[in-house]
Amino acid sequence: FFFQLPSDSFKYLGWCDIEEHGVRGNQLRCPRVREGPSEEELFFRKEEHTLKKRKQVTDTEKWEKRLQENWENCAELNLSFQDLGDLYQVENFKRILRRLIRVEKLWLVDNSLTDLSAIRLPRCRELNVNKNHFTSFKQLPKIPQIQHLSLAENNITTLSGISDFRHTPLESLILKRNPCEFQERYRQLVFSNLPNLKTLDGIPKLPEDCSPPDVRFFYKMCTIL
Repeated sequence: FFFQLPSDSFKYLGWCDIEEHGVRGNQLRCPRVREGPSEEELFFRKEEHTLKKRKQVTDTEKWEKRLQENWENCAELNLSFQDLGDLYQVENFKRILRRLIRVEKLWLVDNSLTDLSAIRLPRCRELNVNKNHFTSFKQLPKIPQIQHLSLAENNITTLSGISDFRHTPLESLILKRNPCEFQERYRQLVFSNLPNLKTLDGIPKLPEDCSPPDVRFFYKMCTIL
């Protein structure tokens, strides 16, 4: 037998589902936005007592919730460690990202994200997507104003697609602990594709990084006597 705390019935509620408060999304820095389990899952877990706080939501209440979330006016937001274990949770998460039209600094660390290519963050200058499951630069959101991008501990295997950031104001890039950093002439390749880049993996641009990648092929002929 487990004793239930008075707050137990609230554990799957999002911040904006709690009644009688006027806090808006743009006033928060690290909100919990992950959707709770479905009703079927709650019954399976024998946690149906949490359902009593749920009710049928009218269209008016949905609109009021949207206004309260106010994601459109967020300038700085940390949505890391959301534990997105189900598809419906990922879809709700992407719904929020689509509304971040004014966000300038965004952290999405350790969310098991794989593809945000359909997301556009028009004002984002700083994006941290460390510890996710990206395998390509093509899977990143559209970030035309990006200046600082951190992709550490993903699974990006090649530098293919990195040139998409060539016409952005990208100044610093972190690719530590990705397979692509073991590519031959890694730093030269990155800097040759990103002329505005000043820092790679925390190390400023060095003179030897400025020379173009060596694309010459050397042929050795062996003569068998």
